[in-house]
Amino acid sequence: METIKITQDVELSRIIQGLWRLKNWNFETINTVNFMHRCIELGVTTFDTAEIYGDYGVEEEIGKALLWDPGLRERIQLVTKTGINMKSPVRSYKIGHYDTRYEKIVASCKESIAKMNCGYLDLFLIHREDPLIDHDEVARALHDLKEAGLIKAYGVSNFDPFKFEALQKATGDQLATNQIEVSPVCFEHFNSGLMDVLQKHHVHPMIWSPLAGGLLFTSNDPMYVKVRRKLEEIADRHHSTPETIAYAWLLYHPVKMMPISGSSSLERLSAACAAFDVKLSHEEWYEIYIASGQQHLR
Repeated sequence: METIKITQDVELSRIIQGLWRLKNWNFETINTVNFMHRCIELGVTTFDTAEIYGDYGVEEEIGKALLWDPGLRERIQLVTKTGINMKSPVRSYKIGHYDTRYEKIVASCKESIAKMNCGYLDLFLIHREDPLIDHDEVARALHDLKEAGLIKAYGVSNFDPFKFEALQKATGDQLATNQIEVSPVCFEHFNSGLMDVLQKHHVHPMIWSPLAGGLLFTSNDPMYVKVRRKLEEIADRHHSTPETIAYAWLLYHPVKMMPISGSSSLERLSAACAAFDVKLSHEEWYEIYIASGQQHLR
């Protein structure tokens, strides 16, 4: 498994296992422990979550696993996020909203560490763009958490290029990643200029929904069908699978994306890992890029 050093102190596996559906998998704690060990065997050592996932319950499930097997902690990297206050039976918010104030960020970080029984976070992200964000205040909170040894690195999620640049300046160029949606049918960040901004700062993005939430292989919408047929065609050329080709397409880009696999299926995770053995041609990358009909070359 290829790894990427996102800061001097933090190195992530290039393929990341997402745990946002962990509560839905109905795992017993031992199943979670075994699943994480199998991921590690595949070279996938980085696990992604957020405080709101599973109705604020996923971090607790991870914490149970780390209590069951404390030796896991030093073999993995944990990524979590804050900044969304979700209306929930377990929270008193009247409406869902964003909150990136100093006290919220610090309190959420400490709560996440306590829930996961992990001692520190390898990477802590601001989950969504907040229209009320005070960039200097957010930068101060993240700086203080790092200085206290509670987090090793920090970044953002779903930030457009303008908001990324603003917080990047406030933090003194310390943002380690931007977790964004990219797939062969999602080109928002190509078209916004974010990919160029990330390369400018030598920042490697984490990628959520790399298979468009599975719609690449299940939807009958013409857009998805066209991409699926192209992935099947290229997979035949490489004696591979369409799913693996989709991941190879992401890995090919020079920004060095880090795709997140969100499935509980180790076979699906293996298909993602197999992408490192596929050598797409430059033209094949563009075949996939234009397959949906959304992108046009000038």
